[in-house]
Amino acid sequence: MLNTDDRLRPLDPSEAFAQLGLIVLDEESLESVLGVVVDLAKRVLPAQIEASVTLLRGDEGTTAAFTGQLAMDLDERQYELGAGPCLDAASAGALVSIPDLRSESRWPVYVEAARAAGVRSSLSIALPVQRQLTGALNLYSEQPGAFDDDSVELATTFAGYAAVAIANTHLYQSTAALAQQMQQAMESRAVIEQAKGVIMRDRHCTAAEAFDVLVRLSQQSHRKLRDVASALVEGVADPRTPGSPGA
Repeated sequence: MLNTDDRLRPLDPSEAFAQLGLIVLDEESLESVLGVVVDLAKRVLPAQIEASVTLLRGDEGTTAAFTGQLAMDLDERQYELGAGPCLDAASAGALVSIPDLRSESRWPVYVEAARAAGVRSSLSIALPVQRQLTGALNLYSEQPGAFDDDSVELATTFAGYAAVAIANTHLYQSTAALAQQMQQAMESRAVIEQAKGVIMRDRHCTAAEAFDVLVRLSQQSHRKLRDVASALVEGVADPRTPGSPGA
């Protein structure tokens, strides 16, 4: 990760791309990766900018990382209005450029707020993450015309590298979470089967009847089925409940 001194130092584009490529998926959270993305974006662009990342799930946008309060405030204003360049870029998978807000006619309410905040030009570039989750890299400048052709090309290339890093991190974390859920499900199934075995042994009942006993215990104690089964296996709970087989 970047230290405070690094964040103040201008960065050569090749170094920024390399840093994005060196992200270790099992060591970084999605939040920290997005923080790296906005910090690098601010350092790699020649203009003085503030940067943010919008994540769009369905119609709901959130700012997942930002370099300054200005970027956060303008993102939030767009979410409140339900319209703006960052939302259009994320939803359409497009690049949305505003060379000069003084002559911009789209999103009049948002543009007025951005101008009042001192912003004169902006650039929002789509960051495809996955089908259900898209995003945009947003760049705000207090200078009109801050994003010339070279800057737009550089920002677009940077966003491409950033999108890969973000998508890989999101996929890794989603896969890891799914694997953990599957592991927990397997462990729950195992302890439930053990508890059924205890009940079947003590009551000389069928597997289905033993499972019914566990369900009733769970309902009566307002505890999860796995917790009841685990307590039973550990000898803490008494499986003999009124109305159950063998009670």
